[in-house]
Amino acid sequence: MKAVFVSALLLAGALTSLAADNTPLTGKWKIHSSVAGNDSDSECTLTQTGSDISGTCKTAEGKDSKATGKVDGAKVTWSFESDYNGTPLTIKYAATLDETVGKITGTVSVDPFGVEGDFTATAEK
Repeated sequence: MKAVFVSALLLAGALTSLAADNTPLTGKWKIHSSVAGNDSDSECTLTQTGSDISGTCKTAEGKDSKATGKVDGAKVTWSFESDYNGTPLTIKYAATLDETVGKITGTVSVDPFGVEGDFTATAEK
């Protein structure tokens, strides 16, 4: 009986470890955005823990800004705070993850300016 209990504990630990490794968003992402006719390139380093996303994104000035978000199946959202010429703004991403090719595609919005555009993020290898 004791051996069965120990085996069950080891199996549960192994399954937890496997689940923790199934985090397709964890890593560095190169992002190309087109917002209001302006193209830009940026980078975010994200960590997925369950359905939560945390990490950092580089601001236009090259500073790291804290990013937070959520994952729901293939749907991904995250945002971070930045500024433009001293005006605070929030960059928000809403997208779909394609794990097979390591790509995220969707829309990006910039508040409070109310502008929106498209973006593609590719996983850095």
